[in-house]
Amino acid sequence: MVDFTPERGALNLLRNCARARSGDRLLIAYESPEYGYYDDLAVALICDAAKSLNLPVELIDVGFNPDNPHLTSELRRKLNDTDIILFLARLGDQLRFSDIPAGKRMIVSFAVSQELFGSGFANGHHDAFLALKNATNASLAQASEVRITCPAGTDIVGRPEMDLTPSGDTSILRFPMSVFTPVPAHSFSGRAALSGFLTGTGSRYYDNYTVEFDSPVYALMENGRLTGFQGTADDVARANAHYDYVAERFGIDRNFVHSWHAGIHPGCGYPWPARENYERWGGVAFGNPRILHFHTCGAYAPGEISWNVIDPTIVADGVTLWDTGRFHAERLPDGAAILQQFPCADSLFSRPDRNIGLPHAG
Repeated sequence: MVDFTPERGALNLLRNCARARSGDRLLIAYESPEYGYYDDLAVALICDAAKSLNLPVELIDVGFNPDNPHLTSELRRKLNDTDIILFLARLGDQLRFSDIPAGKRMIVSFAVSQELFGSGFANGHHDAFLALKNATNASLAQASEVRITCPAGTDIVGRPEMDLTPSGDTSILRFPMSVFTPVPAHSFSGRAALSGFLTGTGSRYYDNYTVEFDSPVYALMENGRLTGFQGTADDVARANAHYDYVAERFGIDRNFVHSWHAGIHPGCGYPWPARENYERWGGVAFGNPRILHFHTCGAYAPGEISWNVIDPTIVADGVTLWDTGRFHAERLPDGAAILQQFPCADSLFSRPDRNIGLPHAG
């Protein structure tokens, strides 16, 4: 097996995700490492890879706008003179459900550091995980019942009513491809065991972005509506106050549970403690199969508060696709053939990265 390197990860992004061809003009929209999200080596790494492929490169610092993300007039002008735009900035993630100019290959990188570019997360062939995403979508869309459980007590059941049209997913390409299309939650009911905290979704950023609990807390839902919390009185009050605060701040539907998805990329490790930067954790670690992620608080994707269920088991019409945080891609109708076609992806499933930055999660 070929060793993983940051350079191969960067080439995987440009060749297999961006479909870059010699002479394509690349615009890298980046945010400064001073914000503590993308490191200072990622931009240089991509620039070097682009030069090796004969791609003219231009850079633009788009900064970080916590709760009012938008395409500036300068960025729109530059888009007219480029073929590929790569976001090494949270702006790309914030705009992923927004309208974007037609005819451009726009990518947001969830590999945020040289370390992640050099891991199995970025080195696993992009086409393998795109194929696995599509196979998972098809499997879930055909299921008459899906049940989600976890060791901490999650138990949610429903029938997926998938929207597999382009409007049902993000408008910007993801690299690496690490989740399937969100499953609408309006037909699901039960309770979700929260992972010790509530945190944002990366849509907008705000003060008190994360609230932690002292004891186990469960979120209760009925047909895609939050109906309450179970836990100690202090923790339940903390959860309700957080929902009140976020809903009132943005004038959104407090109790709407929009959708859910789980990670499909066994190379998506998170090598840092989540508590050091929950914003960064939420923007990277969700691609690990050990995490199932609900979009809540707001009647739109991705909402403003996420529920993170750890080590989910997902059973679709009797087939266990996820088993306590392990994604069995070979159980998809075309899964075994996809893994046979892409040995690099198959090797990642054989040795998944179980590190998700949460020490209590094992």
